[in-house]
Amino acid sequence: MNQRMTAAVLYGKEDVKIEQVSGFNQLEVRHKREAMARHKINAEDINSLIETAVGGKVATAVFEGQRRFDVLVHFPEDKRDTPDRIGAMMIPSPAGYNVPLADLAEIAETQVPAQISREDSMRRLLVECNVRGRDMGSFVAEAKDKLAGVERQMPTGYRLAWGGQFENQQRAMARLKIVVPIAVGLIFMLLFMSLGSVKSAVLVLINLPFALVGGILALFLLDINMSVSASIGFIALFGVAVSNGLILVSFFDQLRAGGKGVQEAVFEACRLRVRPLMMTSLAVLLGLVPMLLSSGSGSEIQRPLVAVIFGGMVSSLALTLIILPVLYSLVNGRKEQLA
Repeated sequence: MNQRMTAAVLYGKEDVKIEQVSGFNQLEVRHKREAMARHKINAEDINSLIETAVGGKVATAVFEGQRRFDVLVHFPEDKRDTPDRIGAMMIPSPAGYNVPLADLAEIAETQVPAQISREDSMRRLLVECNVRGRDMGSFVAEAKDKLAGVERQMPTGYRLAWGGQFENQQRAMARLKIVVPIAVGLIFMLLFMSLGSVKSAVLVLINLPFALVGGILALFLLDINMSVSASIGFIALFGVAVSNGLILVSFFDQLRAGGKGVQEAVFEACRLRVRPLMMTSLAVLLGLVPMLLSSGSGSEIQRPLVAVIFGGMVSSLALTLIILPVLYSLVNGRKEQLA
């Protein structure tokens, strides 16, 4: 009861369902050993009678041409439909008289588990629900906090475990914590090999926070929760943002290598590269619009990914054309003045 009341106040839960494990009726027969010994009746005689009366027993076989059918016999339904009627069945004694089954055994109808689920060699009871209107991480965190008192009161050998999509999300996030730094490191190495300058490579990587701002803002405005697909979208977005920065910074360096000053190179590069940057970015953004507006099957996976890329590209493009030239001028202008 306490667990159900606690679950009722969790915001975002939908379609709560508890695995059905009880409600299966079973006939239980417990032998009275002393009575059986007094009447000289074996347990096998009682078991054979119950098997034949309730479950049925193959008595013979019928042949129809090449086909063979077993003939199953059992007591009529009105003779075995209640524990009292089953207890009225007579069992012959070797002493020459019949004994009611009720005198030889306790017969009762009891409820037993309808199914027993196991996982990792342990019994398991599953409670399922869908999460709507909030992200899964905060929902599970709140649920853990509310069930902390219940978990401390559980008997020895019992425990709570969180699985399903949340478990998959946690596993994916743990891998992303390793993959993302490696991806950023590889991007930096490739930029350094391409530009030949640590300073220029760092300036290009500054585009990553620019893109990150737009991706997060897009998730907020579209009311999309952070998920694994959105995290993967950030990785894809980093590549697009780096390419925009690389176009500008490499052209800055190229013009300076041709003899132009920092300010002149920055203005010239921005004037000549703004159109290619706008055309390529707009083409990608227009291609993402149908997926961003989709609502059919699979949209719950593609919309977070596309939203991150869409918002990140918009912010990255705007901030690349405004802030990156300023940063390049500040970093390289001082060196030019000192020279």
